Amino acid sequence: MTSPIAPFDADYLLDPYVVHAKLRDSAPVHRVELPDGSQAWLVTREADVRRGLADPRLSIDKRSSRTGYRGFRLPPVFEANLLNIDPPDHTRLRRLVSHAFTRRRIDTLQDQIQAETDVLLDRMAGRAQSELIADFAAPLPLTVIGDLLGIPSGDREAFHGWTNALLSPDPEQPQQAKQAVVQMAQFMVDLVATKRATPADDFLSDLIAVRDAGDELTEDELVSLAFLIFWAGYENAVKLIGKAVLALFDHPEQLAALRATAPTVSDAAVEELLRYAHPSQFAIRRFPTEDITIGDVRIPAGDTVLFGTASADRDPAFVPDPDTLDLTRADNQHLALGHGIHYCLGAPLARLETRIAIGSLIHRFPRMALAVPREQLRWRSSFREHGLRELPVILGG
Repeated sequence: MTSPIAPFDADYLLDPYVVHAKLRDSAPVHRVELPDGSQAWLVTREADVRRGLADPRLSIDKRSSRTGYRGFRLPPVFEANLLNIDPPDHTRLRRLVSHAFTRRRIDTLQDQIQAETDVLLDRMAGRAQSELIADFAAPLPLTVIGDLLGIPSGDREAFHGWTNALLSPDPEQPQQAKQAVVQMAQFMVDLVATKRATPADDFLSDLIAVRDAGDELTEDELVSLAFLIFWAGYENAVKLIGKAVLALFDHPEQLAALRATAPTVSDAAVEELLRYAHPSQFAIRRFPTEDITIGDVRIPAGDTVLFGTASADRDPAFVPDPDTLDLTRADNQHLALGHGIHYCLGAPLARLETRIAIGSLIHRFPRMALAVPREQLRWRSSFREHGLRELPVILGG
């Protein structure tokens, strides 16, 4: 058995892409030790990652683990989500969700997203500086996903606090994360009950209608879906907006070109920002249902496998000059939103929100710049997600 390496140190949290490059260059697959002490196989190269994400022999269901995989423990009511089930249940559930999560519904959000973006930018206008995460990157998706699900506006700040407790737990308060997820679970259960009693024109009410119309959607699946959609739609968007702005600061010629066309942001620019700046470093873990071989490495059935999507999207065998942001890059078949049957259900929303947020921000503040030396920026402590804690900027009028 290959001895594990421990790559997820303090340097990794600052710049995971340097670590990914070293691992990718040295071998296609590494046995690694995760921060919680468990072990996994890390797949680093684009071709292997793409194939693996579409391989039906790799289960996403934690019950397929034979090594005692723990991960983050969720309440049972949250476990029946799309990131923890295989076909045929996954196929059934995704089909039912797609009835409510339609492109039509997402398209109707464009004016709403633009309006909320303008409100936030208006609040920032006239200031010399702004902390962009707190003032813009966090409240925008909180409002968007809250409106989509029909979460009352007065309850959304509680979600913000719960997600912070889960993603950046206070080591001096070890029970804080557990309390947050319990509170979030109870809130979702209560919200479903409220929406059932008083339906509205929102996604959660549509899901309840699917459930109550007799389709095969259990109560736990309904609550789990609401949780997953909120979590993924909020947290990923916060980090993506922050990292996308920083990537533009790091590539001033690309920022200048985008400013020349703002608020318009091309499809190519959106895809490149997703490839270069998406916060997720790995796809959700997989468990082989039989012994498999990836890159000449034999991986036993039931072991934990991490597919490095961020590493794959910086693989020079896949994309030329991968560590450079190029907003005109063509045929950008990145893996930031996944691949195969678990491709991100919210991809249209992610693209729309990125387009509006970035275009509107740099159009409103054409002289916006980083307010502190780059090396002073602080990053979240998760090895799975690379996201900024703060992004102080000079607005420049």
